[in-house]
Amino acid sequence: MKVRLEVTKDGECLHQGTYEIDDSESFGKAWQDVWDELRERSLAKATSIGALMDSLHESTINELNGATIRLTTL
Repeated sequence: MKVRLEVTKDGECLHQGTYEIDDSESFGKAWQDVWDELRERSLAKATSIGALMDSLHESTINELNGATIRLTTL
C-alpha cells in the first residue's frame, strides 16, 4: 500500500515522504529514512566535537520527542 508519512513538531515539518509499505520490513525502512534525515540535520548543526558527540547520542530522540506522526493512504 502506498502511504505518505509525515512527521511534524510544533507546526514544523520534520519529514515528509511517500513509501510503499506492505510489511514490517518496509515500515522499518520508511522510519530509517526519517531517522537518517533527522540525524543528518542535527549533525549539520553541530559546531564542535563536543556538540557532535552529544548529537550522536541524544538529538534525534529529542527531536522526535513530542512529534506528531501521520500516515495517509494514497
